Amino acid sequence: MKKYDVAIVGAGPAGSVCAYRLARSGARVILLDRAVFPRDKPCGGGLTGRAIRELPFDVDEVIEARVDEFEMRLQYGSSYCRKAQRPLVAMTQRSRLDALLVTRAATAGAEFRDGTKVNAIERRENGDFVVACEGERLGASLVIGADGANGKSATHLGLSGDRTLGVALEGNVPNDEIEPERYEARAVIELATVPGGYGWVFPKATHLNLGVGGWEATGPDLRTHLERLCHMHGTTAASLENVRGHRLPLRRNGAPLARGRSALIGDAAGLIDPVSGDGMFECFVSARLCCDAVQRVLSGQSADLIPYSSELEARLSRLAAASWAAKRAFDRFPRTAFALTRPRFVWSVIEQLIHGEIDHPGASRGPGRIALKSLKTIARAARPTPSAGA
Repeated sequence: MKKYDVAIVGAGPAGSVCAYRLARSGARVILLDRAVFPRDKPCGGGLTGRAIRELPFDVDEVIEARVDEFEMRLQYGSSYCRKAQRPLVAMTQRSRLDALLVTRAATAGAEFRDGTKVNAIERRENGDFVVACEGERLGASLVIGADGANGKSATHLGLSGDRTLGVALEGNVPNDEIEPERYEARAVIELATVPGGYGWVFPKATHLNLGVGGWEATGPDLRTHLERLCHMHGTTAASLENVRGHRLPLRRNGAPLARGRSALIGDAAGLIDPVSGDGMFECFVSARLCCDAVQRVLSGQSADLIPYSSELEARLSRLAAASWAAKRAFDRFPRTAFALTRPRFVWSVIEQLIHGEIDHPGASRGPGRIALKSLKTIARAARPTPSAGA
């Protein structure tokens, strides 16, 4: 049985970046994924400035557009635009991004096996693991689950804690089917159009990505919401290509993400921003912190990965709490929340958050902080719906 220092299950952004970091440090890493690469994944494909800052290398070669302007509209009615002095989000496609990240991991020295389904993960008495794949058993001192919202690693590792789920449905429309000039360097966000979520239009090189997302209970109505979004932007759902749905796992603060010498990162850990539905920043942060924890175990400085949970909590909990508050506020009191986030001084704080210059709204100064803090106040008045969690 071949033995590795670390087995990483799932070669999405979190798994590949973690594999890259560990391989660069000299660890013997195997990266496993059941899909055959290159493969696509449902995703809006946006990399915020703060997500890019967390990457250990640049990804410019797969960037198709850069967004420096947001158009925010409330219930397809009143709207405003906010333009930044520098790009806020870089747009890519998951098929291209994931292929690049996994290639970087392999070049760094990680052994990559695609088309490999993990059937079981056995925990031995000495704390090591046996990863059972189709026709082969692999040994590992540590195991990292990075196989996304639908993966089984969390269950295999005994870390499938209670989570809230969101759902999304998206598709692409060719640029020649719609007015591309309106969306050049601009992302459109349609607020309070889906319970617990929003609609979006994101520009790419040859197409626009249109999608809707919200609470899990909205699943049966998502196609209707998507049809309306298309209509409001001058196209039809029939014109969309590659329409696909996906689940968004939302972790509750305090949920454990490590057990012994195993841990979860990225979407497998439920690290999705509650208000935006974006998980790239969180997945890269978790990959870095988990890598640090693994290195401490391999060097004999630590016996397990348990500290990773608290370190990740310290890094992300205040941002997650603020996002949950904003989500509840927009869900229950959309007009008030829209008015609070409209002023330009509030957007200066939002820009700092998107770029990663501050870790959470409370770290800002001035009137923008006061306005965003007010979202927490009205969120307390919004009783969580049965599907809202947190």
